[in-house]
Amino acid sequence: MGLLYSGDSEYLDGTLPYILEGLKRDEPVAVAVPGRNLTLIEEALGDAAAEVELIDMTEAGRNPGRILPGVLLAFADNRPGPVRIIGEPIWAGRSEIEYPACAQHEALINFAFGERDLSILCPYDRTRLDDDVLADAERTHPILSGIEGDRPSEGYAPDAVVDKYNLPLPEPRMADTFRFDLSRLSAVRRFAQERAEVCGLGPGRVEDLVLAVAELSTNSVLHGSGEGVVRIWREGDHVLCEVIDEGTLSDPLAGRRPATPGQIGGRGLVLVNQVADLVRQYLRPGSTVTRIFFRHLS
Repeated sequence: MGLLYSGDSEYLDGTLPYILEGLKRDEPVAVAVPGRNLTLIEEALGDAAAEVELIDMTEAGRNPGRILPGVLLAFADNRPGPVRIIGEPIWAGRSEIEYPACAQHEALINFAFGERDLSILCPYDRTRLDDDVLADAERTHPILSGIEGDRPSEGYAPDAVVDKYNLPLPEPRMADTFRFDLSRLSAVRRFAQERAEVCGLGPGRVEDLVLAVAELSTNSVLHGSGEGVVRIWREGDHVLCEVIDEGTLSDPLAGRRPATPGQIGGRGLVLVNQVADLVRQYLRPGSTVTRIFFRHLS
């Protein structure tokens, strides 16, 4: 359900009763919202806040691809029975490059949980978010709530939102390029490390970028066409890395489900989402483009 709010009072009027009803029913409750809103809820709950799992979405969900496996499914899958979650992945200040991944995340929630017995409330600030964002909220939530009460969404169409933001990514003005196949997987790791260091990433982030490139290039070899291209460049305050192959990623939830104990394979994209600040993908028949962003910290 989407919650359309304006100001602190409407925010608390829409979230607190939802939380308290869950606690009254002995349902596990998680609140994953941006820091300021998290403080509002925590202070309003008082002593009851100790019964709620409080998560700062600006940290846990900075990469929208991390929210399903690392926040929502991680909370719900570890608790039997019904659960309640407030998730606010879209707030004023999200960048234009982040937003498409956020919108796709909201659409994919509808498919990630299937028939699981849980309730998710997604707040949207209707005074600070663009009209296009609010229109997408109509498409990704079957029910919308606000000061007028609850109503069915007439425009509910989550598949259309996934497709809407499956678009070619802007071409870099200049990027270092490396072609790889099975025989060059070790070489592609060295290339990634060298270029990341030249771009100025700190040691820990270089390791993260190399790990992500290793996972994506291995996936391309094992599950794609057997070869691919890596491109690395710096853009503003990020270092970007892109892996292109001729395989087709058919599962839109790939990388958005946590790996199960004993699972063989299927962990690569989950790991990439964990270490990157943002992951964007462009999927079309016969090609997958995965672009990952690492904030420049040096």
